[in-house]
Amino acid sequence: MADVVDVRTRSRMMSGIRDKNTQPELAVRRGLHALGFRYRLHPKEIPGKPDLWLPRYSAAIFVNGCFWHGHDCSLFKLPGTRQKFWKTKIEKNRTRDARVEELLARRGLRQLDIWECALRGPGRIGLSETLVQTAEWLRGEDVRRTIRGTL
Repeated sequence: MADVVDVRTRSRMMSGIRDKNTQPELAVRRGLHALGFRYRLHPKEIPGKPDLWLPRYSAAIFVNGCFWHGHDCSLFKLPGTRQKFWKTKIEKNRTRDARVEELLARRGLRQLDIWECALRGPGRIGLSETLVQTAEWLRGEDVRRTIRGTL
């Protein structure tokens, strides 16, 4: 299927998508702060530069976009154009995510992945439920957890 915009326009549109301070990330940050949790943003010394780092809990939180990380949900659809490029890019992102998970585990750090589909889309559980699950995880002892929408 042909793209509805020309290559130059699509390139400009895609380059404008942020990797930090996304709407889902900002919503989670505001919610956790309101619940009394304090964190640092994108610390360079923690593998993967997590979206939120909570030193008190040794916890790294990543708010992942379903498209960019190739999540198996209704929000991910491989584009019809330049499929080889997108498959390669998304696979590199997945490989990097796995490497970061391994590095965090080696350091004895906890990791939580919050997927975009938990906050939006047809299977969303919503921000309130996402924050409840996040707070429970932070106060608990689980090392690794994923929060996602329903299938």
